[in-house]
Amino acid sequence: MDWGVAAIWLGLAVLATLISVGLRLSVALTEILVGVAAGALLGKDLLQTNASWVAFLAGVGSILLTFLAGAELDPETLRRSWKEALGIGLAGFFAPFLGVSFLAHTLLGWEARASWLAGVALSTTSVAVVYAVMLELGLNRTPFGKVILAACFVNDLGTVLALGLLFAPFTAKTLAFALGLLLALFFLPSFTRRLFARYGGGTYELEAKFLLLVLFALGALAVWSGSEAVLPAYLVGMVLAENVGKDHGLLRRLRTLTLGLLTPFYFLRAGSLVSLPALAAGFAGFLLLLLAKMVSKFLGVYPATLAFRYPGRDAAYTTLLMSTGLTFGTISSLYGLTHGIINEAQYSLLVAAVIASAVVPTWIANRFFLPHHHVEAARGLREEVKP
Repeated sequence: MDWGVAAIWLGLAVLATLISVGLRLSVALTEILVGVAAGALLGKDLLQTNASWVAFLAGVGSILLTFLAGAELDPETLRRSWKEALGIGLAGFFAPFLGVSFLAHTLLGWEARASWLAGVALSTTSVAVVYAVMLELGLNRTPFGKVILAACFVNDLGTVLALGLLFAPFTAKTLAFALGLLLALFFLPSFTRRLFARYGGGTYELEAKFLLLVLFALGALAVWSGSEAVLPAYLVGMVLAENVGKDHGLLRRLRTLTLGLLTPFYFLRAGSLVSLPALAAGFAGFLLLLLAKMVSKFLGVYPATLAFRYPGRDAAYTTLLMSTGLTFGTISSLYGLTHGIINEAQYSLLVAAVIASAVVPTWIANRFFLPHHHVEAARGLREEVKP
């Protein structure tokens, strides 16, 4: 590990935070944009963007952020609003999956498998981006925010299943991973409750160490099976919501670790991976893919929110946040490149569109459609949990 390079990364994170405060933008958004600029000005070699330690810290950041999003889901809210989460989430997956695939094939001339891969990559919703934005505003504590996060999970579950069914062979390793994950999800709640009750609460931070152990172990099992380490994180967070989600002290400590150190590497690295020359050469294709995702998301999600009687501003804000993408979009794009489904030029356009979808809808949502009544409600909830 190069400490000088690490200092550059944290310097970029501080710069992004100052820009975020000054311009009143989401820090996740500014970190991505600063990452794009840093990749272009400093170069990937100086930043060591592809170094194993940078990739590891970025990966841990995405895993912990996804876990925290799941841990803050209120089971009672989910039981009351499962129809909304399911309906909005499925609409958020199918509309861009079909729309982008069709446009990539007919307008860009991509062959069938590449077009389906594009549909998968741009069907995603970024739980990491949505959760980071909601955490800044406090919306993660409100029923409104929790339903959006649940819908994001349903959306991304559709993406994962589509990628597996269309392109990834089902093997014995896949079955082993599925069984191992199911067993872990079944036994974790009761085991964690007893473990934390007996040994938790000390300065030795057993809770954080145990949670990291579980996430790393299941992540290793996922990678061994040919999947991705981030996939089990949201489910683990959901099943531990009763234990972890109500421990505000533990949540604060995990957020400090995640947002203070790890997610800057994740968002900055995502931005630095954009190749501006490749983007300039195929700008029309990039713009078409980005618009295809955003328009198809609007055509799918907005009517679904109205069907559940969302007010206009709430419906627009939900639709725009559901239009974001990052983790699973880049994962799907990289899978297509490494397996020969798409070429390098198509990969660059897809990744650029994925990363732009993390920036553009977020900015529009917070600039023009911020639901102030939910933000005020979140502030009231924040006051209630203060000692």
